[in-house]
Amino acid sequence: MNWEPWTGCYKISDGCTYCYFYGPYSKRFGQNNVTKTDEFDKPIAKTAKGAPRIASGKIVATCFATDFFIPEADEWRVDAWAMIKERSDLDFLILTKRIDRFMVSLPSDWGEGYANVNIGCTIENQEIADYRLPLFISYPIKRRFVACGPILEPIDLSPYIDRIDHVTVNGETGREARECNYDWILDIREQCVKAGITFWFKSTGTFFRQNGVVQKVNPFKQSSLAKELGINILNDKKLF
Repeated sequence: MNWEPWTGCYKISDGCTYCYFYGPYSKRFGQNNVTKTDEFDKPIAKTAKGAPRIASGKIVATCFATDFFIPEADEWRVDAWAMIKERSDLDFLILTKRIDRFMVSLPSDWGEGYANVNIGCTIENQEIADYRLPLFISYPIKRRFVACGPILEPIDLSPYIDRIDHVTVNGETGREARECNYDWILDIREQCVKAGITFWFKSTGTFFRQNGVVQKVNPFKQSSLAKELGINILNDKKLF
């Protein structure tokens, strides 16, 4: 289940260069005007019979086509948080490249975090990891995960991993995508093993290097190829 309360985005770091949604080869390239959508109140909307449109127990991927913490949405985020609090029976999954803006418009009753909110911080290289992750682990968040995607180089998570619940990794997709090296994936997996946390290799990306050979992977097969490698550590948890 997806919820896109607003739309529009723009580049903030190197991982955005070939964004699948707003990048130069996307149909939405140049749509950087951030506006509310007609599904803004989707979490609390009801059917004609008065039942919630989103059934209890669902995972709601929030702002995956923009960024929950984008500055243009600061005022709207107040209402978004209120809806998230109201629907405590749903799990909201929020992934951001703007974790440095986490405290802006945060609810006054946030405390140590809402139990139904998973906050994910996206990183793509060591420089970004060393900027975003110290901030990320300093904030009051009950459930947090890191998304290394698109992964562009080896990343050492060891200074931060003891404050992280889960790590997802994926390569970059697109005609000019940068390589995803399987050795980087295995190294991050080993870091997760040592830390005792879950790990998900989400997709290989378009250009996947394994055993010294780079293969071009069809977009529709990138997730299945990653799964076939059998390296996920999920412990019966739902996928992030």
